[in-house]
Amino acid sequence: MAACNFSFPFTGNPDEILNKAKSTVESAGGSFTGDANEGQFHISVMGNTVAGSYMVSGELLNITIDDKPFFVPCSTIEGFLKNKIG
Repeated sequence: MAACNFSFPFTGNPDEILNKAKSTVESAGGSFTGDANEGQFHISVMGNTVAGSYMVSGELLNITIDDKPFFVPCSTIEGFLKNKIG
Protein backbone atom coordinates (compact mmCIF):
# COMPACT_ATOMS: atom_id res chain seq x y z
CA MET A 1 0.00 0.00 0.00
CA ALA A 2 1.31 3.43 -0.94
CA ALA A 3 2.13 5.86 1.82
CA CYS A 4 1.14 8.99 -0.12
CA ASN A 5 -0.33 9.92 -3.52
CA PHE A 6 -0.19 13.36 -5.12
CA SER A 7 -1.16 14.83 -8.47
CA PHE A 8 0.30 18.04 -9.86
CA PRO A 9 -1.21 19.64 -12.96
CA PHE A 10 1.20 21.24 -15.42
CA THR A 11 1.10 22.81 -18.86
CA GLY A 12 3.44 22.23 -21.73
CA ASN A 13 6.10 19.59 -22.11
CA PRO A 14 6.40 17.06 -19.23
CA ASP A 15 10.19 17.23 -19.55
CA GLU A 16 10.17 20.67 -17.92
CA ILE A 17 8.49 19.57 -14.68
CA LEU A 18 10.44 16.29 -14.63
CA ASN A 19 13.73 18.17 -15.01
CA LYS A 20 12.78 20.27 -11.96
CA ALA A 21 11.98 17.12 -10.00
CA LYS A 22 15.19 15.39 -11.09
CA SER A 23 17.29 18.43 -10.23
CA THR A 24 15.69 18.68 -6.78
CA VAL A 25 16.25 15.00 -5.98
CA GLU A 26 19.80 14.82 -7.36
CA SER A 27 20.91 18.07 -5.70
CA ALA A 28 20.05 16.44 -2.36
CA GLY A 29 22.10 13.34 -3.22
CA GLY A 30 19.23 11.15 -4.40
CA SER A 31 18.62 9.20 -7.58
CA PHE A 32 15.97 9.88 -10.21
CA THR A 33 15.46 7.52 -13.14
CA GLY A 34 12.84 7.31 -15.83
CA ASP A 35 11.53 9.07 -18.88
CA ALA A 36 8.73 11.46 -19.86
CA ASN A 37 6.12 8.81 -19.02
CA GLU A 38 7.18 7.15 -15.75
CA GLY A 39 10.06 6.52 -13.41
CA GLN A 40 11.33 6.15 -9.85
CA PHE A 41 13.21 8.21 -7.30
CA HIS A 42 14.99 7.61 -4.02
CA ILE A 43 16.48 10.08 -1.54
CA SER A 44 17.83 9.97 2.00
CA VAL A 45 16.61 12.71 4.31
CA MET A 46 18.25 12.93 7.73
CA GLY A 47 19.15 9.23 7.54
CA ASN A 48 15.66 8.19 6.43
CA THR A 49 14.53 7.03 3.02
CA VAL A 50 11.90 8.68 0.87
CA ALA A 51 11.23 6.61 -2.25
CA GLY A 52 8.51 6.43 -4.83
CA SER A 53 7.52 6.61 -8.44
CA TYR A 54 5.90 8.99 -10.89
CA MET A 55 3.66 8.66 -13.92
CA VAL A 56 2.69 11.34 -16.41
CA SER A 57 -0.90 11.21 -17.63
CA GLY A 58 -1.70 13.98 -20.08
CA GLU A 59 -0.92 17.21 -18.23
CA LEU A 60 -0.93 15.62 -14.78
CA LEU A 61 2.12 14.40 -12.87
CA ASN A 62 1.08 11.62 -10.49
CA ILE A 63 3.51 10.86 -7.67
CA THR A 64 3.33 7.88 -5.33
CA ILE A 65 5.51 7.77 -2.21
CA ASP A 66 6.06 4.11 -1.31
CA ASP A 67 8.55 4.56 1.51
CA LYS A 68 8.86 7.46 3.97
CA PRO A 69 9.67 8.03 7.63
CA PHE A 70 6.55 7.38 9.71
CA PHE A 71 6.96 10.73 11.49
CA VAL A 72 6.81 12.77 8.26
CA PRO A 73 3.20 13.39 7.24
CA CYS A 74 2.16 13.17 3.61
CA SER A 75 1.10 16.82 3.76
CA THR A 76 4.70 17.86 4.51
CA ILE A 77 6.02 15.95 1.50
CA GLU A 78 3.26 17.35 -0.71
CA GLY A 79 4.02 20.92 0.40
CA PHE A 80 7.72 20.44 -0.28
CA LEU A 81 7.02 19.07 -3.76
CA LYS A 82 4.61 21.88 -4.61
CA ASN A 83 7.24 24.40 -3.58
CA LYS A 84 10.00 22.77 -5.64
CA ILE A 85 8.23 21.56 -8.78
CA GLY A 86 4.69 22.95 -8.71
